[in-house]
Amino acid sequence: MKRRYAMGSFLAGAAAARAGDEMSGPALLLAGYAVGGSATEASALLAGITVSAAVGGPLLGALLDRSPRPGRLLARALALYGTGLVLILLSLGRLPLELTVLIAVFTGLLGPALSGGWTAQLPRVVPRERMPRANALDAMTFSLASLVGPALAGALAHLLGAPAAVVASAALIAFALPAAWTLPMGRDQDQDRDRDRDRDKTPSAASLTADLAAGIRAITRTRPLARATLASVVSCTGLGMLITCTPLLGERAFGSAAEGTLLLTCTAVSALVANAVLARRPRTIAPDTIIWSSTLLLAIALVLSATGHPALVVAAALTAGVGEGPQLAALLAIRHRESPERLRSQVFTTGASLKITGFALGAAVAGPLATHSLPTALLTAAGVQLVAALSFHVFRPGSC
Repeated sequence: MKRRYAMGSFLAGAAAARAGDEMSGPALLLAGYAVGGSATEASALLAGITVSAAVGGPLLGALLDRSPRPGRLLARALALYGTGLVLILLSLGRLPLELTVLIAVFTGLLGPALSGGWTAQLPRVVPRERMPRANALDAMTFSLASLVGPALAGALAHLLGAPAAVVASAALIAFALPAAWTLPMGRDQDQDRDRDRDRDKTPSAASLTADLAAGIRAITRTRPLARATLASVVSCTGLGMLITCTPLLGERAFGSAAEGTLLLTCTAVSALVANAVLARRPRTIAPDTIIWSSTLLLAIALVLSATGHPALVVAAALTAGVGEGPQLAALLAIRHRESPERLRSQVFTTGASLKITGFALGAAVAGPLATHSLPTALLTAAGVQLVAALSFHVFRPGSC
């Protein structure tokens, strides 16, 4: 039964889990460096927990779609993710680095639960007519988490030590467990029983493989979903390049690499404000229009940042947030609108995995480019955003 307080519980749980997730990356970096004394060890931990998330998304989504109580499965995934963070911390300096990274890899497989896996449950909480506003509010939790998480990790590491930041990130994720566990079922129980009987006729592994294939087809063959997914992944590649460049950009524009963190804060605040405005008038602009137009805003932001002028760099950070925040809200709205009910979780988690992959690729490419020439790296990222806008208009799925 859907209650009026359910949306508040959903948002509180989502914000806590995502803030814990945003904390976990910087906290692991700081803990790895503090314990191991090596930037290589620290980056290996972050790479392990990030890269595996791209692999775990489709499988986790398929399992959520097949579960009659996806909220409870989601809660177990969150609990295991938080436990994995604590195990990584306990193993640092006590186990060989290879084993610690392996723990990080297995923990990262559950990462999409905190993003796409959670958002996919939103239609269970609110009726269809309230979805546009609820979707914008859900997107705000991502911006809020990206603003609060890293700052909280840095503050706790400074005051209490890096291990405390890792424990706090796990605690925030644990705080979200009741909200996940009590999510409504949302589907008709008779349909669930019929579906369970159909699954019993075939081997479980074969049925799961079929579900995975169906999820991929849903993304690639539904035109609005396919082009929004492609454009967002390409755009996320450009964002990965931008974030990699921020330390050098802060040093060039303001004389300190640490100022790059403040630029990211400006972007997060701007994205939060933009989505707050969108939540008040969610039907003003169509989500499909926001997807491609947001990439143009991001391209403009990257061109401004390439100038290196302090005022223009700040303006670029604010402009990037106006593009990034609504783009996410629009992408989630399109996924909710176009995803088949029985494949909804898989569409969301697979989409999250693809964006993680794009982000990692952008970050990998930007490093050498920025070392050679920062303006070249930023202008290349602007070009990637233009490609994202173009891909939205020219992409045609092979089978609609």
